[in-house]
Amino acid sequence: MKEIRIGLVGYKFMGKAHSHAYRDVRIFFDLPVIPVMKVICGRSEEPLKIAKERFGWEEYETDWRKLIERDDIDMIDIATPPNAHKEIAIEAAKAGKIVFCEKPLAAKIEDAYEMLEAVEKYGVKHAICFNYRKLPAIGLAKKLIEEGKLGKIYHMRAVYLQDWIVDPDFPLVWRLQKEVAGSGAHGDLNAHIIDMARYLVGEFDEVIGMSETFIKERPLLKETGALETGLEDKEKSEEKGEVTVDDATLFLARFKNGAMGSFEATRFAPGRKNYQRFEINGSKGSIVFNLERLNELQYFNREDPDYSQGFRTIIATEPSHPYAGNWWPAGHIIGYGEAFVNMVADIFNSIAKDENPSPNFVDGVKCQEVLEAVDKSIQERKWIKVKE
Repeated sequence: MKEIRIGLVGYKFMGKAHSHAYRDVRIFFDLPVIPVMKVICGRSEEPLKIAKERFGWEEYETDWRKLIERDDIDMIDIATPPNAHKEIAIEAAKAGKIVFCEKPLAAKIEDAYEMLEAVEKYGVKHAICFNYRKLPAIGLAKKLIEEGKLGKIYHMRAVYLQDWIVDPDFPLVWRLQKEVAGSGAHGDLNAHIIDMARYLVGEFDEVIGMSETFIKERPLLKETGALETGLEDKEKSEEKGEVTVDDATLFLARFKNGAMGSFEATRFAPGRKNYQRFEINGSKGSIVFNLERLNELQYFNREDPDYSQGFRTIIATEPSHPYAGNWWPAGHIIGYGEAFVNMVADIFNSIAKDENPSPNFVDGVKCQEVLEAVDKSIQERKWIKVKE
């Protein structure tokens, strides 16, 4: 059986999530290829050593260029902050490696275009980690829509709400710096619900938005060298720095198929930890999904008899539901990390068939075009057409 030897760049939050996927995928999926956790790469050697042992990698490397040059690496997985995506992806494509990249695809739209051009020029397989597509409940939502159960789609309203930076003394981490992250809640959170809208409803036509940065300055962060496991327990200095990204971005949208949409991303919603929720309404029915209850899909059917109409909650754990048959018996739920397992399973199955995985850099670019159009609409205070 063919092996795919992986080099992962990044060892923190997303590095852990991707490592979990590679480590467990063959327990649940009968793959035609064997993923090999060859090398994990990062800049800080001491926490990198800890990650190598804890996550299950064979080796570690502190220079991503050396990683790409190795003949015993087939796939480069980019789990770094967005400002590093472009250079790593382009060099990996030049070296003929499969490229798997976290979202958003890049910090700037121009970088995203260059990345797509590179993977197409050098003919390498490519994928982007919009992992929420890979949840059984989302697969069921897609099936209901494609089978016409909702009829003609009229509305999608989506929110992605978090609260981890409500405290004004929370430090200036990289996600709050435009030169590293590209944008704040918009690129981090809206990117997910934009991709979900494209996946379930269709392509965007035009948008108009507004954004706000509520806390303009925050304490600078002290580097401790510890292995970061989350966003808590940061050491702060007395000095402050400027927040250069949005804390919240909202926008309205029209889709090419005539549907309307509203989207909101914020990190200032006290009590909301990872609250991604959307509702889609059509001529025949509606669906509702909430990431904090990710095994459930709510479904309303107008064609039910009047006396029994109402939202029903479907537990998406039946073997007939997408991906669910690879996991546990019906009623035994899965969690956040399993979306990554399903994602890498799809990637390896596509590669074995000599097909490009989905979603890929094309989806990353299309999402980035919507993000960019919203930014432009905020600057110009008017509706903006999304690039064709």
